[in-house]
Amino acid sequence: MLKLSASIRPFVGVFPQIHPSKSGGRRSCYVVSCGRNASIGNGMVEIAADREAINGVAVANVKVDVVEKLRLGSLVEDGLSYKEKFVIRCYEVGINKTATVETIANLLQEVGGNHAQSVGFSTDGFATTTTMRELRLIWVTSRMHIEIYKYPAWSDVVEIETWCQGEGKIGTRRDWIIKDCATDEVIGRATSKWVMMNQDTRRLQRVSDLVREEVLIYCPRTLRLAFPEENSGSLKKIPKLEFPAQHSRLGLVPRRADLDMNQHVNNVAYIGWVLESIPQGIIDTHELETITLDYRRECQYNDQVDSLASLEVEESEISRSTNESAVAGNFNGHQHQFLHFLKLSANDLEINRGRTVWRKKKI
Repeated sequence: MLKLSASIRPFVGVFPQIHPSKSGGRRSCYVVSCGRNASIGNGMVEIAADREAINGVAVANVKVDVVEKLRLGSLVEDGLSYKEKFVIRCYEVGINKTATVETIANLLQEVGGNHAQSVGFSTDGFATTTTMRELRLIWVTSRMHIEIYKYPAWSDVVEIETWCQGEGKIGTRRDWIIKDCATDEVIGRATSKWVMMNQDTRRLQRVSDLVREEVLIYCPRTLRLAFPEENSGSLKKIPKLEFPAQHSRLGLVPRRADLDMNQHVNNVAYIGWVLESIPQGIIDTHELETITLDYRRECQYNDQVDSLASLEVEESEISRSTNESAVAGNFNGHQHQFLHFLKLSANDLEINRGRTVWRKKKI
């Protein structure tokens, strides 16, 4: 077996050698590994007998090393949160020439998964622990709340910090803070709640003490919240939208690309469906400031979805005259707030309910 040496940086090379006295002239493949998978002594490198096993180890370690070098992220010093930098690509921006909220949500999901992978959780089933895999359990999102104070533009670099912590007996909570790397300004925050589901029965299950112990070892010792304010919108209950809805987009169909590794529609796809029912007058003059989604039911590949939306009346934030004007289709106010409802077209069963807040675009 190859010896371990943590003091030398990983480097793996494969070199063909001819040893007529030992192999009868056969071509052998020697793996030279300086670092994790070998130690150097007196100029010699120990060679394993099983060529295929060694080549497999070499390839695996090359892959790990390349990923670590390309990924612009790592655990912070105390190991209880994770930071990663991302460059906004041209295909991640929308009509406003800035990153879309779907892009932001995908980056949040990516950095959460990378955090879990960095502490040793499996990528199969998205950040599952050893006990979860034994019991066929996976994580699913039950609530997502995102606030964007300033959208990054194409080629901007953002840094996202994330951490996870317990959420009672029913699940876990993951928070994020988004910064503009050029200014170190906080440009967004997000929080989410996750629950466990049996991968075979699709039923929710409580988080066992064993799973909790596996997770909490990597969580902050004291409660840390991306939204520490008592009146934070992240905690605000979302009422059920009253029918008939003012705006709708019917018969939306999941694409194959919307399915994730757990064989259900990815939570980011729901954001796109919610936004489909927003009236064009809002899209033309406003940008999304806040989105909150409560996930109530899984959506399968063959389902059709109806997206409904109505203006939410809150006298403390929106004047009656502004609200009446918006209902009539004249969205001149600085801020507008909508309730959303996603349902199955076939039987009207609720999939998701949400709230969005829109601010006037800067000229």
